[in-house]
Amino acid sequence: MRYNAVRYKFASWTAGLVMLMASQFVQANLVIEITEGFENAIPVAVVPFNVEGRGAAPQDVGEIIQNNLRRSGRFAPVATNRLPQRPTAFEAVVFEQWQRLDVDHLIMGQLILRPDGSYDIDVRLVDVLRRQQVLAKRYQQVPANRLRQAAHQISDELYHELTGVWGAFNTRLAYVTVREEGNERSYSLDVSDSDGHNPRTVLRSRMPIMSPRWSPDGRQIAYVSFEAGRSIIVLQSLDGRSREVIAEFTGINSTPVWSPDGRQLAMTLSKDGSANLYVMNMANRQLRQLTNHPAIDTEPSWSPDGAALYFNSDRRGQPQIFKLDLATNVITRVSFEGRYNASPMVSPNGRHLAMVHANNGFNIGIMDLTNGDFRQVTRTSLAESPSFAPNSDMLVYATNNRGRGELAVISVDGRASQVLRVQDGQVREPAWGPYLTPPRMQ
Repeated sequence: MRYNAVRYKFASWTAGLVMLMASQFVQANLVIEITEGFENAIPVAVVPFNVEGRGAAPQDVGEIIQNNLRRSGRFAPVATNRLPQRPTAFEAVVFEQWQRLDVDHLIMGQLILRPDGSYDIDVRLVDVLRRQQVLAKRYQQVPANRLRQAAHQISDELYHELTGVWGAFNTRLAYVTVREEGNERSYSLDVSDSDGHNPRTVLRSRMPIMSPRWSPDGRQIAYVSFEAGRSIIVLQSLDGRSREVIAEFTGINSTPVWSPDGRQLAMTLSKDGSANLYVMNMANRQLRQLTNHPAIDTEPSWSPDGAALYFNSDRRGQPQIFKLDLATNVITRVSFEGRYNASPMVSPNGRHLAMVHANNGFNIGIMDLTNGDFRQVTRTSLAESPSFAPNSDMLVYATNNRGRGELAVISVDGRASQVLRVQDGQVREPAWGPYLTPPRMQ
């Protein structure tokens, strides 16, 4: 949501909630369209994985890996019908055939069906130029219904071997889907894999849902609901077993965001007059007020070390980004490029600050926090709600294409992008979740 909507929008909804805890509701996959990649994308080949056992595996692991690498924008996988051979072992690779295709790296493997119905997955990464095997790993006893997640986890590790940065494929997206049903709108809080597959609806409502934010452990989402005819903050477990309203004060209750350790939740409240920042202790639900200013202070974002909050304020007239040092309570202005900067989001590695920047429309800008350099990475009329991937390499944001709400993913340097949409509605308010299985950091 753009900043100028904060002051007015919370009071504009009427009552009349019809809400369903709808984990059984089936939703269409997000459709991904790759719109731009790196000019010098790395040529790779992914050989279809061989399956040892009865019939085909329920998921095509090789194809999932290939699609993941392609949509990152950094890699240009060779079409399967152009593969000169389909080896499963390093010893079977005929390097001359792959060099004629200008392939730098070769990925291959196989699935071995175990008696209990699970699979072992062998994966090999070969450096064609050096004629060396750089990765050989077995993933053991993977349940059949976890093969897609395993393929994402393998993709993350391959991405790391090839780039030095962990991939963010073994993650999930949360987003709000808006559908027209006759003369009424319905809203759903949805969660999918990072590639749009395995979508499921956590919540359906006749009233707006806004600002979903993942807990660090990926088990809960905090969000803003208008079920009471005004804004309230709700905690929702992903398994649908628990739901708790934690802020329903008079006035605005908005923009919840978890601290990196999950022990606190920052939010915007106007219970005492103007909109200010508060922090809730999640152990005892005690509130602590952080700012006290007649302007609107909103949209907090934690620094990765939990020592500071970046936030949006119009205390200087136009919306700009400020930083609050939690130890000293010192507030400093951070953004100076242009007259409007809002919706701050700090990258998990602490290096970048994304924001909505007004320049011939509302676009995504990124500031390098190490040197203050700023650049605009989108060219659109409306971009909002930026959210970083846990590897800090990509971010997702909401945009509007001819009146249709879509999500877009872009690399931090702006050189690779893709669009995500649904067929039967509009998507907005994205939040990139944590790793399902934390990567093995070296």
